[in-house]
Amino acid sequence: MPVLLFLIDTSASMNQRTHLGTTYLDIAKGAVETFMKLRGRDPASRGDRYMLVNFEDVPLGIKGRNPFFLEPSIIVAITDGNKLTGGSGVQDELHLPLTTPLPGSELTKEPFRWDQRLFSLVLRIPGHASVEPEPLGGVPPDDSAITPMCEVTG
Repeated sequence: MPVLLFLIDTSASMNQRTHLGTTYLDIAKGAVETFMKLRGRDPASRGDRYMLVNFEDVPLGIKGRNPFFLEPSIIVAITDGNKLTGGSGVQDELHLPLTTPLPGSELTKEPFRWDQRLFSLVLRIPGHASVEPEPLGGVPPDDSAITPMCEVTG
């Protein structure tokens, strides 16, 4: 009975268009819809709970962290992988607060729990159609600011 949280990048850069004419934000919405439809067909998904969070300025986008809940969480971040922006400007790295006033936060040293997994879908779709065939062998790794956090959480 996991909690599936979709974290959607709603920054201005998600309004860029692909060679098909759709925006990255449209692609992110379509990915969530497709996942929900396919997951809903699986009998194992009966106890799943879903959340949708966006990249609004803190604290509006993130509703809080409850380290005392014992439910595994799967976080799927959908972004274009550009720089992180906020009220203080552009950031090159992902900085997470390691202290919080919530009860139970003293039980963890990391900004995540052992039962939380972060997966990222970084959209790198060109704005023009390629005349060359796509390379075989899979998708190359991405060097976004979110990549190290995905690797640490497993």
